[in-house]
Amino acid sequence: MAADNPDSPSSNLDDDDYPAFTMGRAAEMLDTTPAFLRAVGEARLIVPLRSEGGHRRYSRYQLRLAARARELVDQGTPVEAACRIIILEDQLEEAQRINERLRDPETRSEPTADAC
Repeated sequence: MAADNPDSPSSNLDDDDYPAFTMGRAAEMLDTTPAFLRAVGEARLIVPLRSEGGHRRYSRYQLRLAARARELVDQGTPVEAACRIIILEDQLEEAQRINERLRDPETRSEPTADAC
């Protein structure tokens, strides 16, 4: 079965990190231009993968980030600032996840008697 094989083409449909979308399709989905996608790439918000022919390919995760940047830009935020805001938001979210995990007594390792 294809669903049992993680390397099957159908497994890529559920993979948020699979670079499934061309630049043209990504721009169309976001109702923006390829130039905007290049700009968020230059600001290092997203780094598209390249096909064997050198064409940019975007994942669903990258498109969500680009859509968030587009929202901020549409509200008047410069592209570079929008990208920095999103990067900082992502870092904050990750730090909060780590803090929560460290506070959870089930995930923390307890000191052993040998450590004394």
